[in-house]
Amino acid sequence: MLPLWDILLRLGVATLAGGLIGLNRDLKGKPIGMRTLSLVGLASALLVAVSDQSAAHDQITDASARVIQGILTGIGFLGAGVIVHTGSRYEVHGLTTAACVWLAACIGVACGAGHWLIVGVAFVIAFVVLIGGHRVEHRLHRLLGGKSEEKSTAGPED
Repeated sequence: MLPLWDILLRLGVATLAGGLIGLNRDLKGKPIGMRTLSLVGLASALLVAVSDQSAAHDQITDASARVIQGILTGIGFLGAGVIVHTGSRYEVHGLTTAACVWLAACIGVACGAGHWLIVGVAFVIAFVVLIGGHRVEHRLHRLLGGKSEEKSTAGPED
């Protein structure tokens, strides 16, 4: 079993790195932002941590691995269904919601594998990103002087 500090480090750094990449994209006026890529980094690290821990205990079989691959592929299509293009080619809505769909699937995989500590840490990090991320994103945007945001009047990136 992975110790709590290792889970926090793996998931936390992945979330932070994804968020910083997303912040860069957002500051450049691209249609993806800090919260979206934070969640993608978190979900990816979550799956690797689950597979890493499961491999040590021989819990994930070849059949389980194929099921997980199928779930993630199918969820990708479902997530694509919530992304909407409006107006100009850079007005995209639903990316954070799509990332949440994918993260929910990853958390479901971790629950199915019975890795409750990893699930709990991922859940807490996800809610920190979702609840506080928008405010942090706006403050960093003002501080770092990114492109003017039309999104700020339209509401949070969803």
